[in-house]
Amino acid sequence: MAEGPLRSSTVDELADVMRGRRTLVLTGAGISTDSGIPDYRGDGRSARTSVPITYREFMDDPEARRRYWARSQAGYRHVGTVDPNDGHRSVTALQQAGLVAGVVTQNVDRLHQQAGTVDVVDLHGRIDRVICTSCGTRSPRDQLAERLAQANPQYDALLDVVSTPFQPDGDADVAAQLFEAFVVVDCLVCGGLLKPDVVFFGESMPRERRDHASALLRDADGILVLGSSLAVMSGYRLVLQADRAGQAVSILTRGPSRADHLADVRLDAPLTPTLHALIGAIGA
Repeated sequence: MAEGPLRSSTVDELADVMRGRRTLVLTGAGISTDSGIPDYRGDGRSARTSVPITYREFMDDPEARRRYWARSQAGYRHVGTVDPNDGHRSVTALQQAGLVAGVVTQNVDRLHQQAGTVDVVDLHGRIDRVICTSCGTRSPRDQLAERLAQANPQYDALLDVVSTPFQPDGDADVAAQLFEAFVVVDCLVCGGLLKPDVVFFGESMPRERRDHASALLRDADGILVLGSSLAVMSGYRLVLQADRAGQAVSILTRGPSRADHLADVRLDAPLTPTLHALIGAIGA
């Protein structure tokens, strides 16, 4: 645990912590802002005008479910088409240099995988996939987006001409009167309710996913947080685990984080150029 007042660290200090060691990388929304996906809380954030849907609301309330899929249909048009940025590619480069013990991401955008990173734990699930809550069948989100477009041709055409600010989870700000007649489609296999294959508020994270992340951390020498305020417990828990084990805690994110008091190295800086500088300082 870091002691004394919080001090701004340097890239060279971060390089010293990582050089010759294997670090678990934990990423949040901040690493995807350079891909055009807004952050929840950082400089690139887009103010949310609605409260995120909970798991119970989604499962119990047909109106809430219809509203969710209408908004998500709009947001996925953006989130589903973005490309990884140099920050994602820098993580891949660090992994290929043998400095990364694993990558755990709180994001659902799959941009790490598109950038060539392997063995990524999608802690909160995947926006590119849907799951049937009855039979468990998983299917591509692109397939569902096409089915929803066919079921709602007027709505989908309307999205071409309206502005729809969106969030990292694919939710979009769409006026209710624009989707009052939105039609939701069900599972092609059993007719059950379809849900994005992501963890909603109030939903339990799969135990094997949490255990996988913890196992990667146990095999690492430290943890590096990239682009996360650690407001959500699933990520903060890993930092607490690292601190209890006496592992180095490094944090690179814009603005304050929940674990700043635990950080051995703390940089408040833009991710992409700082990661470029880190690779140069390490000589990876």
